Amino acid sequence: MFSKLFNHLNSSIIKKQTMGVAGLLLCGFITMHFLGNLLIFVGPEAFNLYAHTLTSNPLIYAAEAGLLAIFLVHIGVGVKLTIENNNARPQKYYMKQPTGRGANFSSSTMPYTGIIILIFVILHILGLKFGTYYETSYDGVKMRDLYKLVIEYFRQPSAVLGYVVAMLSLGIHLRHGFWSAFQSLGFNHPKYNNLLILISKAFAFIMAIGFSSLPIFCFYKGGN
Repeated sequence: MFSKLFNHLNSSIIKKQTMGVAGLLLCGFITMHFLGNLLIFVGPEAFNLYAHTLTSNPLIYAAEAGLLAIFLVHIGVGVKLTIENNNARPQKYYMKQPTGRGANFSSSTMPYTGIIILIFVILHILGLKFGTYYETSYDGVKMRDLYKLVIEYFRQPSAVLGYVVAMLSLGIHLRHGFWSAFQSLGFNHPKYNNLLILISKAFAFIMAIGFSSLPIFCFYKGGN
């Protein structure tokens, strides 16, 4: 019984579904993070109050731990599936035939865009979450001046370029990943496949362009 259960949990379908669920949860986080970051266009008070509300919540540590777990599961299962797929191929080098839904630039570059995103996340956390601590206050409440740090961080053209490259990679990753997650979970029917593909493209485009606009705004806001 345990052998059958292990084989079931270790099956390719279960791993794809696990990766899909983790990916969709990360998409939810990305969306919320993007909406919060839009407050930087409003001004320092709105952005800093938003950041302070999040970081001062006692549940923030549990949320961060959960997010890290989801991120690691997505990466771990993705790496395992990539290795298994590569080992299953009779030829290491072959010409991929585009199908309109399956093999395309986005799907074939998933491991590479994933690596770029991983490197970006690490650098992003080191540069901003653990960056210089500036302090400000609103209505007598002291808080971190994250707005000042972000504007300062993106004064460097290299930081802006790196961020934009990472966000374009994210868009390419989402273009296939968002649609693929639903496919892995069984949402595969001619009636709504085209709609899912359209939603996937739109979501990827909005996230890539929307996020990329943030460092560009900060660069010019910083007086460059």
